[in-house]
Amino acid sequence: MKVVFKYLKPYAFFVVISLTLLFGQVVCELSLPNLMSDIVDIGIIRSGVENITPETMMLPKEQLAEMQHDYIMRKGAEMLGITLAAAVSSILVGFMAARIASSVARKLRYDVFSKVNDFSNAEFDKFSTASLITRSTNDVQQIQNFISMGLKMMLFAPLMGTGSIIMALQKSTSLAWIIVVAVLVIVGVLGVVMVVALPKFKSLQTLVDKLNLVSREQLSGLMVIRAFGNEAYEEDRFDVANKNLTYTTRFVQRTMASLMPSISFIMSLVNIAIVWFGAKAISQATLEVGDMMAFLQYAIHIMISFLFVSMIFIMLPRASVAANRIKEILDEDLSVTDKEDAKSLENVNGRVEFKNVSFRYDEASENALSNISFTAEPGKTTAFIGSTGSGKSTLINLIPRFYDVTEGQILIDGVDVRDITVKSLRDAIGYVSQKAVLFSGTIDSNVKYGNDSENIMDAIRVAQAEDFVMSKENGLESEVAQGATNVSGGQKQRLSIARALAKKAPIYIFDDSFSALDFKTDAALRAALSEYTNNATVLIVAQRVSTIMNADKIVVLDEGRVCGIGDHKTLLNSCKEYREICESQLGEEELK
Repeated sequence: MKVVFKYLKPYAFFVVISLTLLFGQVVCELSLPNLMSDIVDIGIIRSGVENITPETMMLPKEQLAEMQHDYIMRKGAEMLGITLAAAVSSILVGFMAARIASSVARKLRYDVFSKVNDFSNAEFDKFSTASLITRSTNDVQQIQNFISMGLKMMLFAPLMGTGSIIMALQKSTSLAWIIVVAVLVIVGVLGVVMVVALPKFKSLQTLVDKLNLVSREQLSGLMVIRAFGNEAYEEDRFDVANKNLTYTTRFVQRTMASLMPSISFIMSLVNIAIVWFGAKAISQATLEVGDMMAFLQYAIHIMISFLFVSMIFIMLPRASVAANRIKEILDEDLSVTDKEDAKSLENVNGRVEFKNVSFRYDEASENALSNISFTAEPGKTTAFIGSTGSGKSTLINLIPRFYDVTEGQILIDGVDVRDITVKSLRDAIGYVSQKAVLFSGTIDSNVKYGNDSENIMDAIRVAQAEDFVMSKENGLESEVAQGATNVSGGQKQRLSIARALAKKAPIYIFDDSFSALDFKTDAALRAALSEYTNNATVLIVAQRVSTIMNADKIVVLDEGRVCGIGDHKTLLNSCKEYREICESQLGEEELK
């Protein structure tokens, strides 16, 4: 829970004010039973006479009635004033607690989101997307609820319980055993509930993670599920995760639901015992009626205080689990960070050089890439091809430092990318990912995502997107739905390419970015691209030989190793792996 206290520090002043108001509320609440006792014992039974003397006993009835009226009105006014003060304190505490809790939650959500934004792919491999969503929403909500309730109860319950015990003992020591027995029984009930329910509370967040994971997979893969007719299987899979969460939640809620009737039953027995034994004490003249009524009120306060304390201890484990899960995110060491002496790239030429680069994923037993060396020159296109799983995308992702190399160096203009600030490095790269991603908004906002310039039509034309963009009723202002569901795969890919080109970067990376394009569009795009990027370094990952056969340099990968470097004709004669790929895709004429 250290993370919670850390985020509460900026609000320490308001926390102190809240606790001060709570203390005032407790004092007010503890004063009311005493005033009620005075009204009964002095105002009603003694006719308002506080000190009975022979003189007061001789007073006429009219004067005694007036004294009784004045006394009751005065004490009633005191009770009304104290009640109003307690109510105002309670309202102000509730207001400030809600304000503090929501402010802490907002800051937590922002910091978690900012930290996740700094994650490299290595950190994303460690935390699932579903878990990250749960941690930034449900877990933060648990902490918010705990702070809101905790500020109102954490000081109030112990003070009220302690104060009520002291005040009750002042009223009667002969009935104290009833409170002792009641407290012991309540503590026993709370202990049983906590032992039974706490382990379930701790597992709830993990079960929410699992449900989110299954839901996210099913929603994102809905078309595949329907295509294979596996709706029933997925419904069963969801039902398992849903039932696990439901049964656990139901068990916890049933256990907690049994708490209030149990406490109420104990309180009813305590009331009966106090009235029974208090009546005997009154008949023996060892206790006054008002004192018994006050004692009864203090006993109720004591038991309610224990109930509040139990609620705090029940909320604490879930909030603690949530805080630890958030702390895991905030404390996660980033594998890709700027060095203290990192420098910014300026006047970038765009020469990219791999020097004996090897890379291994965390916890993997073998390298994904081994001893990779090549140079990509400005003004030229360097392409990468190989069988599935040969390491093409992994290699490309090392350049913008989505991962850092395990061994060797990647140099841009002779400078190791690890010696360059991440921001300036990525500012120098126009990147198109293997999976085309568009954001909800407009076509204009998506293409301007990398460069907020007014003239983006050149990039759209080169990406062969002008026709379908201008054919839309609103042109560039046409809406892109969430998940880009209102554009086709090829249109999505072309807009992603336009977004990268609009950046006018010295280095362009296309990670299998032409796969959804037909051959005609592919050829037109590559022809326009060669003119648009004539001074830039272009790196293309492709599965189709036709996409990269005119590249200045082709790097052939096989099981994470370079098995050939050269142009198309050279590799046909010198690299059997490349020739096998070409033979599977090209006709005899193209192989000559």
